[in-house]
Amino acid sequence: IVNGFVCKNMKMVTANDFFLPGLNKPGKLNAQGSAVTPVTVKQLAGLNTLGISLARIDFGPNGGQNPPHTHPRGSEILTVIMGQLLVGFVTSNQADGKNLLFTKQLVEGDVFVFPQGLIHFQVNNGKVPAVAIAALSSQDAGVITIANAVFGSTPPISDLILAKAFMTEKDTVDWIQAKFAPAMSGNSSMGGGGYMPPGGNSTGGGGGYYPGMRKQKP
Repeated sequence: IVNGFVCKNMKMVTANDFFLPGLNKPGKLNAQGSAVTPVTVKQLAGLNTLGISLARIDFGPNGGQNPPHTHPRGSEILTVIMGQLLVGFVTSNQADGKNLLFTKQLVEGDVFVFPQGLIHFQVNNGKVPAVAIAALSSQDAGVITIANAVFGSTPPISDLILAKAFMTEKDTVDWIQAKFAPAMSGNSSMGGGGYMPPGGNSTGGGGGYYPGMRKQKP
């Protein structure tokens, strides 16, 4: 057994063990307005022990996003195939107590790297759908979607702990946690998922304004 997966008997290996069709088809958008179609060792057995994987990520227009998340077991390199994306990642805690945000506007053909374990995101701030291909330095990089993990765990983290951590009221935490009960984990092992409270102007709810978005009239 290597990395938790049994290696197939070489006498039984076929070309199909190294083949996976269908990445040309868009995925069904989730509540965040994105869809992740993973190609990890779980979908493609031939990746076992090779230390690589990838995913197709579809984004709805006007705010479809792959919300803040991390990959604990791999770095990510993302290429925009269609449309445009605003992407970024946040550094680990610095000596001065600050966390630096590195963000970039991407268009077709642009490439951006997200270091292993750091919180990152991608959002379509254009008016048409966007598509990206993400490659990762692990056969199964894993994913931790921040909002789901913090507010939608089972059992839930104490609202008193979260209220103190986020410097807000307990009632506010209770309201947010209710939005994640039961937690919505999305459609893949690469990110996405979660639920955003109604409001704002992004696909699937939520608030805020992203550069390039069309501002809605009150």
